Amino acid sequence: MTCQNHTHKLDRAGTGRARSRRRWSAAGLAGAIVLALTTAGMAAASTADAVGRTVTTTQLGVDQPGKPIRDEPPAGDHRDDRGNPDDSKHAGAKGQKEGRRGAPVPCDPDRLIAAIKLANARDGAVLDLADDCTYLLTANIDGAGLPAITSPVTLNGGDGTTIERAAAADQFRILTVNAGGDLTLNHLKVTGGQTPVGADGGGILVNAGGRLTARHSKILGNIGGGGGGGSGGGIANLGVTAIKNSTVNQNTAGFLGGGIYNTGLLTIRKSHVEANNGPFGGGGVTNSGGTMRVTHSAISGNRSIQGAGLFVVDGGNGAVSDTRITDNTATIIGGGVYLSGQLTMRRAVLAANTAVGGGGGGLFVSAGSTATIEGSVVKDNTATGATGFGGGIFNNAETTVRGTKVIGNVADQGGGLHNDSSGVLTLVAVTVTDNIAITDGGGVFNAAGGVVALNTATGTTVIGNQPNNCVNVPGCAG
Repeated sequence: MTCQNHTHKLDRAGTGRARSRRRWSAAGLAGAIVLALTTAGMAAASTADAVGRTVTTTQLGVDQPGKPIRDEPPAGDHRDDRGNPDDSKHAGAKGQKEGRRGAPVPCDPDRLIAAIKLANARDGAVLDLADDCTYLLTANIDGAGLPAITSPVTLNGGDGTTIERAAAADQFRILTVNAGGDLTLNHLKVTGGQTPVGADGGGILVNAGGRLTARHSKILGNIGGGGGGGSGGGIANLGVTAIKNSTVNQNTAGFLGGGIYNTGLLTIRKSHVEANNGPFGGGGVTNSGGTMRVTHSAISGNRSIQGAGLFVVDGGNGAVSDTRITDNTATIIGGGVYLSGQLTMRRAVLAANTAVGGGGGGLFVSAGSTATIEGSVVKDNTATGATGFGGGIFNNAETTVRGTKVIGNVADQGGGLHNDSSGVLTLVAVTVTDNIAITDGGGVFNAAGGVVALNTATGTTVIGNQPNNCVNVPGCAG
């Protein structure tokens, strides 16, 4: 089988203990699943004539491994990550259809299966799928509804083009990308995928050495590890994945990463990750030891125990810019973001997130991490309950905040910012105002042993917070 079991470290609320995913999964379930390797052998002659066309690396538009990720273009400069004109203004079906140049695949799942098999055999192809068509998959092919991608393959869709697993079919994901595979999705909806307990990637699994680019596409309503144990409800990326001008919505994982689970290189640009559920961490996105870049996007309305919007763990590193992380809900800690690694946020909006039973309504920074927040807004986040510390930010590591507004956050203690006993919190040109603590430290609460540097000479102000501005913060009027 191509689906793999992986061990993940997971910080349980307040303990910092690592646990493997197998403790959370149903360990007693049958380990071997016999997969029916049934495929249709039909292939239209017109498809066979054109299916050998390959997709170049330039067409894929994904940054190459080992090369630095380029800076964002100036506002108004509609160019993609390679400096080429961005196709986002041609999102309509008309612009997409005019660019088609591949082999047509009729509205028949057997024809699509045959075309992908032939594409793999001929080192790649561009395939044009039918408009207003649902390719309904019923057969399990090594854990997926379609043959594993092992060469450069582009699937072009259009108005109403959907690839879907039949509800009555066995549990399988829609697509697997193996080493050497290079899959591009244009104007497609991928939905209904469901993997068995312990199997990652409900919609799409990208294995190590594989690559995925999704443009103007929807990864919607997939389930990873149905019943528990699987990560990546929509997408599990162990290789290189780029999500552009797309949505990853309403997916569910049994363990981590309701929308996306990443251990490789992940880029999200001009996209939405919304209303996903990852019960043990990362309702929207989990970055576990991988590298992640999110730009000009929205991560909203996701749910989890911790890190409901974004869960960065196992030393993972990430950069988030020009992005909104809003309305996410964690039942314990890190309503918007949970960090156990390295994270930089620039020109971000972290707003209206909630940690219901613990700390860090907006952002929870755990011990050993490094966070930098610049030119951003941390607003209207809430940490509730008796241990609701840090409505905006809870810091127990090294966090630097520059040129940022911390406004209107609420917690039991440290309404705006809570710096714990091992934390080092540096504020440069920061405004902390109109935050509320139920007990103490409306603006900033600094626990004994923690270090807070206000840097008032740079314009940092802590004013108008309730019931007081600061607790145990040198240079701050209570």
